[in-house]
Amino acid sequence: MKKLNIATLGMPADYPSSLIPIIIRDLGYETVWTSQLDADILVYGPFFQKTKPYRWLPKPLRPLTNLFHPTWMKRWNPPITLFQTGENVRHDTVNTDYAISFDFTKDEKHFRFPYWMEMVDWSHEGIIGNANPRFGKLLSLHDMTKPLGSEFLKRNMKAAFITSHLNEPRKTLWNAITKIIEVEGFGPYFNHEIKNHHESRFNKIEVLSHFTFNLCPENGLYPGYYTEKIPEAFLSGCLPLTWVDSNVGVDFNPLAMINLQTMMGNNFEGLKKILTDKEKLKIFAEQPLLIKKPSIEPLKQFLRKILSDTLS
Repeated sequence: MKKLNIATLGMPADYPSSLIPIIIRDLGYETVWTSQLDADILVYGPFFQKTKPYRWLPKPLRPLTNLFHPTWMKRWNPPITLFQTGENVRHDTVNTDYAISFDFTKDEKHFRFPYWMEMVDWSHEGIIGNANPRFGKLLSLHDMTKPLGSEFLKRNMKAAFITSHLNEPRKTLWNAITKIIEVEGFGPYFNHEIKNHHESRFNKIEVLSHFTFNLCPENGLYPGYYTEKIPEAFLSGCLPLTWVDSNVGVDFNPLAMINLQTMMGNNFEGLKKILTDKEKLKIFAEQPLLIKKPSIEPLKQFLRKILSDTLS
């Protein structure tokens, strides 16, 4: 098994146990987590803070400092660089050799892999070890290709909202829904004893399984930016009440959710007739969330290309 030295800058602390490193190991590499000086691959994350070294020097002299940078003193060849993000950050935020993000782009050095796919159960394709602790289990592609079903109509006809803040547009969405149906709040915003989502002491699936709806807006609007929120609502048996970019159909069936983004311009006209009419809601029971199952194989091929360049 080949050893592969990997370093990170601006990535979450749990990155070594996430999906990409798991796949790299599955491809036959032993991952060794090291400093950037010894790295074969340097992974930049969305929290990397770009700084200008030697800002105190006059600009004409700054390029000369590269000759004395400790990285180049220790090694001749720089590492292959990869930018990877699960946040709403663009693929070219950091100038790297390769990138993995939400973005739609034709760049051959970029691979689109939205964050919700990190939470998928890929065991049917031989990938095991990733986890989704906040939800309580990995996302089932098989279950997402089945219709939502009518069980959600037998629940309490209320919406659950799990959030750490009520910044816009969440406040507007909250106000709009609470004027129509009851919304019960969970998470740090509603319970100040909770420090963050990871210490909430509940699984989202356990909470959502009691509700008809889940108010689950994305953190921002951008083509391709679709996280775990919609599939987690669906797999909990809830009808997702989301706020998402209109290109969401690339990943999910738009008929399996209510996209509040399209209603904001007309003050959510017609929403009450939908949320309070079981006959209208029955239409959603017939819809699957996925029209076609994705595969992990294209991502494997992309990573093989990176690894080939790294060790060539």
